[in-house]
This record gives sequence, C-alpha cells and structure tokens, in this order.
Amino acid sequence: MDPFSILIIVAVIFLVFLFLWLVPLGLWFNALLNGVRISLLQLILMRWRKVPPSIIVNGLITGTKAGIKLNRDELEAHYLAGGRVPAVINALISADKANIPLDFKAATAIDLAGRDVLEAIQTSVNPKVIDTPPVAAVAKDGIQLIAKARVTVRTNIRQLVGGAGEETIVARVGEGIVSAIGSAASHKTVLENPDSISKLVLSKGLDSGTAFEILSIDIADVDVGKNIGAILQMDQANADKNIAQAKAEERRAMAVATEQEMLAKAQEARAKVILAEAEIPLALAEAFRNGNLGVMDYYRLENIKADTQMRDSIGKPKKDGK
Repeated sequence: MDPFSILIIVAVIFLVFLFLWLVPLGLWFNALLNGVRISLLQLILMRWRKVPPSIIVNGLITGTKAGIKLNRDELEAHYLAGGRVPAVINALISADKANIPLDFKAATAIDLAGRDVLEAIQTSVNPKVIDTPPVAAVAKDGIQLIAKARVTVRTNIRQLVGGAGEETIVARVGEGIVSAIGSAASHKTVLENPDSISKLVLSKGLDSGTAFEILSIDIADVDVGKNIGAILQMDQANADKNIAQAKAEERRAMAVATEQEMLAKAQEARAKVILAEAEIPLALAEAFRNGNLGVMDYYRLENIKADTQMRDSIGKPKKDGK
C-alpha cells in the first residue's frame, strides 16, 4: 500500500472520530430510549457552548425517570454559572421523595451560594447532631460548672440561602448555657436538674436567622470546676493586704522623713547655740574695753558658771554605780 493511501485512511479515521465527538449519536440514542427528546443539533451546539452534553443529557434522563420535569436551557445556564448539575438533580429527587417543597430555582440558588444542596436535603430528612465544646459558667454561689451539650438540628430549606451556619448555632447554645447556669441560685440545682438548662436554652429561639431548625438540646455532661467565689475572695484579700502594706510603708517613710527633719532642725539649733557661745568672749572683751564690766563682775560670773557645772554633775546619774 502506497503512502498516499495510508494517509487517506488515517484522515478518514480522524474525520470519523471527529464526527462522533461532535455528533454524540450514542448519547442521543440513549436519551431517545429513555424518553428524553433532544435534537442532534442541540447536542452539537452544546459542544460549541462548552457544555458537556453527557452531564445535561444524563441529568435529563435521571430527572425524567424520577418524574421531575427539567428544562435543558436551565440546566445549561446553571452549569455555565458554575453550578453542580448532578447534585441539584439528586437533591430535587430526594426532596420530592421526602415530600419536602423544593423547586429548581431554590435548589440552584442554594448550590450557587456554596452550600451542598444534597447534604441539606439529607440533613432535613435525617437530623444532624452537633456536639458543642465544653462551656464553663459560674452559678450565683460562686461554683464553676463545665457543661457539654448535644444539639439536634435539621436543615431549614427556606433560610438556607443567607442563613447562618453551624458556628452560629454552637455560639448561641454556649451563650444560652452560660446564661442559664449564671442565673441558677446554686450549682447543686443545676446538677440535680440539668434538663432545666436545655429547656431554658431551647425556649430562647436560638435558630432564628440560621439555616437550621433546632429540634432538641441535650446536656450530655456537667462537671464541677473551680470555686470561683473563693478564688475571688482570696484575690480581694491579697489585694487589700497589699494595699495595707503599701499604706504602712508610706506612713513609715513619712515618720522617718519627719524624724530626719527634726534632727536637721536640732542640729541647726545646736549650731546656732555654738555660734552664740563663740560670741560670748568677744562680748566680754568689748564690755571690758568699754568699762561696762569689771574684774569682780567677771569673777562672779565665773563662780556662777562653776556652781552651775557642779550642780549639773551632781544631778546626773552615775554609771556602774560609781
């Protein structure tokens, strides 16, 4: 066989594969057998619109077999918008079998919002249990309690778009547990009737504005923690002690400062006395020169000083009995 003939055969095979790719005869025939009416031209145009024909046709077949009316243009638009066509179709079928009102528009809106619409339907049929982390709260008697709760929820289809998620449910339930324990007069009351917490929390309508409906809140475990009241009293006592010590230290420092000030004044007065005594000889000399003081007056003054010193020495107590 010459090279030209081989080239023609290869070209024919390539054209056949290209034709079968552009014109999915098998997919069209499968749709026809399952009661889905779609033209070959539409299947070819899907290629040009960059929509996989298999996803659309298989979705139409699945919906038709389940009794769900679907529109090809709507499925293509949802795919081009970035949606998950098989998940939406499965969710519609599940909702129809479970008698849950869900239309195609709502399902596509939920899917485009980033939520798993099929999981939402499954959660609506089979409620989900959310375990909250340990929540610590203090009763009025100062005893800390640590509680864990199990929240049973199911999906609220009407609020699935724009509704808050599981994190909001957990946060609100934790806040409700703290409020319920904090309003209890004694921690013993909570330990005796833990269901009082769940009843109080459930009555607050915590699922408002969320994508879930709370069915029940069960307190799984309650543990006794620290005596917060006693710890606070001890901290307050330590703080009062530190304040008292600081005030005492302040008074001591002021007393020391006052004593130092008095010593300084005494030393100043003593210095003035010494200065005054140093001026006495000068005053005597001046009195001698001016004739205001005679020799006999001076001797009498010295005798008075000697008598004074003698009386002082007699009046002072003797050391060691001497």
